[in-house]
Amino acid sequence: MNRDPVASTNVASVGYDAASQTLEVEFTNSSIYQYYNVDEAMYEQFMQAPSKGQFLNVYIKPSYPYSKVG
Repeated sequence: MNRDPVASTNVASVGYDAASQTLEVEFTNSSIYQYYNVDEAMYEQFMQAPSKGQFLNVYIKPSYPYSKVG
């Protein structure tokens, strides 16, 4: 999945596949996680959030299944 760099102290890059509703996040420590069943509206809110790390911790991590992929 292609990821785009983002301005964040914790998140290095973010990718999204609308067909599978998969959000892929690369952290600044180089670990990569995929979050599943994330609808496009939530992805757009995440990308607009002033703090990507805070948004991820509050809205995505507790609500969506995920796995470490790298």
